[in-house]
Amino acid sequence: MEFTLKDGTTSFQFPVNPEELNISRSKGYETIQMLEHGEFDFAQGERVKEITFSSFFPKEYDASYCTYADIPDPRVAMNILNTFLVSKKPLRFIITNTGVNVPVYLVSHNTTFRGGESGDIYFDLTMRTWRDSKVEKTSAKTAGQTNTRTDLKKTNKTYIVKSGDTLSKIAKLELGSSSRWNEIYKLNAKTIGSDPNRIKPGQKLVMP
Repeated sequence: MEFTLKDGTTSFQFPVNPEELNISRSKGYETIQMLEHGEFDFAQGERVKEITFSSFFPKEYDASYCTYADIPDPRVAMNILNTFLVSKKPLRFIITNTGVNVPVYLVSHNTTFRGGESGDIYFDLTMRTWRDSKVEKTSAKTAGQTNTRTDLKKTNKTYIVKSGDTLSKIAKLELGSSSRWNEIYKLNAKTIGSDPNRIKPGQKLVMP
C-alpha cells in the first residue's frame, strides 16, 4: 500500500505509512426558528469530506517501516508539503490497492520535533476533498446582464517519463493500478511507437 500526493506532474510518496487514516463525513443543514413551533432542521446535502492522518519523515532508512529505500531528507519532504499547502490548485490523493483516489486541498500541516530522535520530523495532515463547482446560466432578460458561467473543465494531465520508468510503474503511481498501463499506451501510441516497453526519458505522456 502506497500513500501518494500529486500536484500535476509532481508526485510525492510518503516514506512511512500512517497507522491509521480518518475520513470524516457529515451532512449540511440549516436550522430555522419558527415562532410558537420551535426549531426545524432542513438538510442541505453532503459536506466536503475531511481526511486526516499522522506519520513521520525518518532521517535514516529502516526496512521495517519505510515503504521504499530512496527516502527524501526530512527537510526536503517538509518543503514539498509546504508547497502543496500554499498551492491554489487541487491535489490528488491516492492510496494504492484501495478505492481512495480523490482530488483534495491540503489545508493543515503541523510538524513536531521530538527529543532523542534527531533528524526525524513528525507531522499531522488535514485534507478536504475538492468538488467541481459551476454557476448555472441565468436568463439575460431576468438577470439584466450577460450570461456567465464559471468554467472549471479539467484538462488532461500529463506525465514526464523519467529514467527507469515503465508504463506499468507509471500506471501504478499515477492511476493506482499497474494493470492500467494499456490505457496510457492507447492515448500515447504515436509518441511511444509500436513497442509499449520502449518509452524514453523526457517523453510527455497524456494520462487517462
